[in-house]
Amino acid sequence: MNLMTLIDGPSALIVLGGTALATVLRCGIGDCRITLRKLGQLGQPQFDADGTRAEVALQVQEIRQDGFLRAPLHHFDDDEFEQATEAMIARRSVQALLESHAAFRARRLAGAERAVRTLAQAAELAPVFGLAGTLVSLSQLPVEGLARGAFAGAISMAVVTTLYGLLAANLLLAPLARMIERAAQSEERERQAVIDWLAAQLADLNPASPPLPGDPLAEAA
Repeated sequence: MNLMTLIDGPSALIVLGGTALATVLRCGIGDCRITLRKLGQLGQPQFDADGTRAEVALQVQEIRQDGFLRAPLHHFDDDEFEQATEAMIARRSVQALLESHAAFRARRLAGAERAVRTLAQAAELAPVFGLAGTLVSLSQLPVEGLARGAFAGAISMAVVTTLYGLLAANLLLAPLARMIERAAQSEERERQAVIDWLAAQLADLNPASPPLPGDPLAEAA
């Protein structure tokens, strides 16, 4: 089997270029920009749960010793935990921590959802442009007769464009969407575990704080 016959620049341009253009037109530049950022983050550590827990443990120790009012605010490598902890100390309430975490969580999940939706759209469009490439190749057949070379070239391009569309959809775009989704879910689980631990450590200092509606802590209780 000669795999070189599967390499066709015009076919790749029709399928990949057409899919990219149609995705931008359908989803918008903003969603595509978010998608590219999420793709660039794949394979990179997004959240250091152990390191953050160690930083939070020091903050918890000082809050328990000095109280919310006198405890100094520590710098965290993770911006979310730094801002959430700052809100908690400023308002002297664990509820402020939970509210800040919920806001950040909603923002992260919204970004991941937009990226997944964009890639899903692209996965739907790729086979369509594979079919478009097939029609384009068949339209190149000479009208005065089917010369053997022209017929073979048109059929080859038709098959390759269809193949490119199917491969792009099922071996590239759809798997990338699932990778972003799994990465987002994994990060949320790790962040939630640290938040649960932090809230539990300080719960007795804020016994009157009401549970946040829809918060995982309230649902688990």
